[in-house]
Amino acid sequence: MSSRKGAALVGAGVAACAVCCAGSIGGILAAIGLGTAVGVSLYGAAALAVGAILVVIVVVRRRRRIGDREPAAARVVLTIGRRPAPAEPSSSSNDL
Repeated sequence: MSSRKGAALVGAGVAACAVCCAGSIGGILAAIGLGTAVGVSLYGAAALAVGAILVVIVVVRRRRRIGDREPAAARVVLTIGRRPAPAEPSSSSNDL
């Protein structure tokens, strides 16, 4: 067998292997690609959910803080004319 015939035989074997295994290799690469795409989308969805929860927590806390800071509305009564008489002191148990 000459070296040319041996090289042709090896070349034909490599070509046959490439044709035979191309489907499997393509399937493995496709599965890796699909797995990566699914992983990225799930990771993004989880990050979006966590971000939305954090935004809700921050908004609720800020609203509670603002509600605590606002003083209760004081009633103001405007009168025209004379001033009311001072209230009489109430009796206590010490007066007995």
